[in-house]
Amino acid sequence: MPRNAPQQSDLFALEPGPGQPPPAAADAPPPAAPRRAARPPASEPAQLEAAVVPPEMAAAAASLNPLIRFGTSSWNFPGWHGLVWGREYAESTLSRRGLTAYTQHPLLRCVSLDRSFYRPMEVSAYAALAAQVPADFRFVVKAPSLVTDALVRASDGRGVEPNPLFLDPAAAVTQCIEPAVQGLGATLGVLVFQVSPLPLAWLAEPQRWLQALERLFEAATAALAQAGHPALLALEVRDPELLTPALATLLKRHGVRYCLGLHDRMPDIEAQLPLLRALWPGPLVCRWNLQRGFKYEPARERFAPFNALVAPDPATREVLAKVIAATAIGGHAVFVTVNNKAEGSAPLSIWELAKTVLARG
Repeated sequence: MPRNAPQQSDLFALEPGPGQPPPAAADAPPPAAPRRAARPPASEPAQLEAAVVPPEMAAAAASLNPLIRFGTSSWNFPGWHGLVWGREYAESTLSRRGLTAYTQHPLLRCVSLDRSFYRPMEVSAYAALAAQVPADFRFVVKAPSLVTDALVRASDGRGVEPNPLFLDPAAAVTQCIEPAVQGLGATLGVLVFQVSPLPLAWLAEPQRWLQALERLFEAATAALAQAGHPALLALEVRDPELLTPALATLLKRHGVRYCLGLHDRMPDIEAQLPLLRALWPGPLVCRWNLQRGFKYEPARERFAPFNALVAPDPATREVLAKVIAATAIGGHAVFVTVNNKAEGSAPLSIWELAKTVLARG
């Protein structure tokens, strides 16, 4: 697909109606923020070696619509030697210093920052990551489970009691939005509130859930507006019964994107498209997490070291490519991050996805 192609997509069978606004400011890259240099430990090189990509991959990346950003879910995988890394490195080294080499891959223009889900990150931690990436790179930040999980969990993941900070507006602002904005600056692209599977008590009260979301996104949008930051807000869920017209109305009212969550707990991609249609037009946020029919730990064991497409899923790729192409042709930003557990190797999934998008053009 050539850059800035003028064609109109038929994905949603929708045309912007009279009076509809142009693409939001978040579709355009924000101005770059100054970088602060991060000094590596003395035992590590200042910059890790990046893999040399094939010429056809570099050419494909240059041909993609620049509104399209692909990335992976985290980046600290030694098995990507030859795909992303120029030589083998320890996981701890990649975690601390791998991003600069990661950003040299022409298809990797964003990354999902998953560690922020497990515990809130401080401004200094975000700033250290921002110092490793170029101005045009973007982070997709997961809000901490502190505010997105309805349960307080034990070390084994078992829910033990209700979480008093679930969807708490103040906690979301102070523990996620403010540190990410201050630390990442212009490299912050999307804040994803991935809500863990809800207990039955919440699922039985859909109005309570919607009211809590209303308060959360009122505070979140106000915080971003006060900071003058164009980051997107997105909601990802893990309960299919939450995908309702009422949810679409709420998200549209606040300018929040539905994060297309491709996961074993959710229906396939085609079954989730109605919610995207209800929110059209606008940017696309997608996290391809886990192939349907798999669970995380068995997938991890089967797919490691994540250097091959062990379980290719071309059907999902085809539909996702159609959504990506339609969104970009419509002039809207695209953020798609892929987990190793989607097909076996996130970098190779992105390469196949990029080729599929280009083939549509």
